[in-house]
Parts: sequence; C-alpha cells; structure tokens
Amino acid sequence: MSPSQRTTAIATAVLLLHGGGLWALQSGMLRRAVELVVPVELLSQIIEPPKPIPPKVESPPPPPPPPKQIPKLQVTEQVKPQQPAPRPLAPQPVAIADPAPAPNAPTGVATPQPPAPPIAAPIAPPAPIAPPPAPPAPPPAPPAPVKVDLPSSDADYLNNPKPSYPQASKRLGEQGTVVVRVLIGADGSAQKAELKTSSGFERLDQAAINTVLKWRFVPGKRGGVPETMWFNVPLNFVLE
Repeated sequence: MSPSQRTTAIATAVLLLHGGGLWALQSGMLRRAVELVVPVELLSQIIEPPKPIPPKVESPPPPPPPPKQIPKLQVTEQVKPQQPAPRPLAPQPVAIADPAPAPNAPTGVATPQPPAPPIAAPIAPPAPIAPPPAPPAPPPAPPAPVKVDLPSSDADYLNNPKPSYPQASKRLGEQGTVVVRVLIGADGSAQKAELKTSSGFERLDQAAINTVLKWRFVPGKRGGVPETMWFNVPLNFVLE
C-alpha cells in the first residue's frame, strides 16, 4: 500500500469515528431533552399557580332622592264689608288724691326703738400674783485647806549619823553641797533616793545618797494622817 492510500484510509476511518460519535451524541441529547421537557410540561399542566383574586370594587352609593316639592298655597283675600267707626266716649271725672291731710285727721308719730344694750364681755378673773423669787442660796463655803506637814530629819531621837567624807575627796580638796531627793514612807523610812543637785564631784554625790538611804525620818502628814511624800535633803561637804 502506497503512502497516499494509507493516509486516505486513516482519514476515512477518522471521519467515520467522528460521524458515529456525533450521531450517538445527538441521539442521546435528543432523548434526554425529551425526558426533561415532557415532565416539565406535565408539571406545568398539573400545577397551576393560583389566580389572583381581584380586589373588591365598592359600588358608589346611590344618589339621594330629589327633594319633594311642596305645592304652593295661593292666598286669596276676601273683601269684607266696611263697618262704621265707633263713636268716642265722653270723658268721665277722675278722682285726684289730695296730698295735704285733713285738719282733723289723726296723725301717727313713729317713735324709733331704742338700740339693744351692748353685750358685756365676760370679765376674766385677775391672774394670780406670782410669789417673789426666792433669794439665791449662798455659795458653799470653800473647804478649809488641809494642813500638810512635811517630813523632817532633824529630830533628836532619830540619831541620824553625819555623812562620811571620802578620803580621796579630802586629799584632793573636793567640797560642795549636795541636794538629795528622798521618797519617805508613812513609817518614816527612806524608800528611794535620787540626786537633785550635784556638788560637782561624783564621790561626794554618791556618799550623800548612801547616807540618806540609811536615815530615819519623821513622816509627812496630810490632815494629821501620815502619808508617803518626797522630801529634799541638803548635805554640805566642807573641809576644816
């Protein structure tokens, strides 16, 4: 087989295949179109959309009846015969009242009634006289001051010794006055002692405090009753 014949055979086979495919395609599409179109037509015939209800048109009201015409009445005047005019009456005498009273007529005099006596207001009883205020009470007399007796250490029966002079203070010439503040109990004993005024030397101050703590005192009294009190005791350290 020559090449030209081979080419012709191939072209012919290709055209036959394409023609068969087109025929099959067309036959299938037509059948499918028939299957789709027929149910749609049937459905369109079976199911019909409801027709719209036309709106009610109200008929216009009937025109009112024409008014009835009232027949006119014709008034006819009847001519009456004329009657003679009445004669005027003669004037009659009229009695006129005389305003002046007769001389013998009794005259009445109206006497005015006396006015009613005024109603007297009730007289209130006089208010009771308040008693004079009582004189103010005199202020209470101030209480008599309570007598306070301070403690004492000068009683002879106490036998309080003099403070000892430190030997070092003697050698160094230390001297001065020490004031010791002492808390004295109701029994006269020194319960506590503290330095109030220093002599300037610690040895003299300490010697004064130790001495006062050993002393006995006359206790202070308030109103004659012994009482615990603070008391200042001065001590002089002087070299002879």
